[in-house]
Amino acid sequence: MNILIVLTSHDTLGNTGRKTGFWLEELAAPYYALKEAGAKIVLASPAGGQPPLDPKSNEPGFQTDETCRFEADSAAKEQLANTVRLDSVSQADFDAVFYPGGHGPLWDLAEDKNSIALIESFIAANKPVALVCHAPGVLRHVKNADGTPLVQGKQVTGFTNTEEAAVELTDIVPFLVEDELKAKGGIFSRTDDWGSYVVADGLLITGQNPSSSAATAAKLLDTFSRAA
Repeated sequence: MNILIVLTSHDTLGNTGRKTGFWLEELAAPYYALKEAGAKIVLASPAGGQPPLDPKSNEPGFQTDETCRFEADSAAKEQLANTVRLDSVSQADFDAVFYPGGHGPLWDLAEDKNSIALIESFIAANKPVALVCHAPGVLRHVKNADGTPLVQGKQVTGFTNTEEAAVELTDIVPFLVEDELKAKGGIFSRTDDWGSYVVADGLLITGQNPSSSAATAAKLLDTFSRAA
């Protein structure tokens, strides 16, 4: 089982002067869940090399067993420092794709033509696509073969408007994940703020927030095993 994990290369939080990037838990928890299930993992990002870590995600209050494990894992950190360029990967080489969130993807991956085409190719090849937290926002321009939005009529979730308001970034992000998924025809559902919540609709798996990361990876594995 070969799984591609796609990370952001964007490190600037709007015009705040603060840094952003990917959220560590949303990489670390799926990384180990997938590896322990026997997956071979390739990490990719638009620019290649070291993707930017949202520094807030590694503050003590947001650390988890998995983030601490990742930080102490020299092989994992070496792999992270050397992500392959997104434009160099092919869906044909993988069985599934996973997108961690963090605010970074809203700026780059959501508009990245390679990411859009990659997700479309995974769906067309009947392979699972999983995204967590802000990452479901990268689906905004992804389409079905007939030109309709991929999320139209599908059950989806993602970082909610109230969660965005709680972190006081509603007016900073380029768009709100919940609003965008609804605008594209997605059937959006959620649990309480910060609770673990995952929705699967066919090959499309979405998780609400950082605490949903491991569960999103578990659902991806379940979907893969059913499709195999």
